[in-house]
Amino acid sequence: MKTREDIDNGFEYAKRVGVKLIVGIPNHEDLEYLSKKCQEYDFRYAIHNHGPEDKLYPDATSVYSRVKHLDKRLGLCFDMGHNLRYGKDPIADLSRYQDRIFDIHLKNITQADGDGKTCELSRGVISIPDFIKMLRKVKYSGMCSLEYEKDMKDPLPGIAESVGYYRGVVTAV
Repeated sequence: MKTREDIDNGFEYAKRVGVKLIVGIPNHEDLEYLSKKCQEYDFRYAIHNHGPEDKLYPDATSVYSRVKHLDKRLGLCFDMGHNLRYGKDPIADLSRYQDRIFDIHLKNITQADGDGKTCELSRGVISIPDFIKMLRKVKYSGMCSLEYEKDMKDPLPGIAESVGYYRGVVTAV
């Protein structure tokens, strides 16, 4: 959605297919327009943060600082791994921006800097048990999707391991 026409088309498409949440990476100059569209359609729009390579929205703070004064339906698709790759604490930011987090990309990374790569949930530097505890503490009710970008030629074993680990953590904490 890089033009206002794209935004209009996106909202009309979402209306046709019956969804109430759009995830995207809009230009900064379109945020006021998006805010009005969220009001008009009564949809939520979640801006996806993408880490140090993203000049628009590298972390949760960069999104929140630009939307906090706009309609409450404009918020975050919180990518916890990219947030940490940018040097921010995903657990603290989940707590800090909870009112504007509508969607979460649940993943772990190998190291807490720009060189961090996606890995199985159990093998990374983010404490998944602590993250789950914070989800419960803030009573998060949005979407939480496993994002696994490793071993793309054969991702199933890593996805299965991550899902099993997640289920174990949810049961244990």
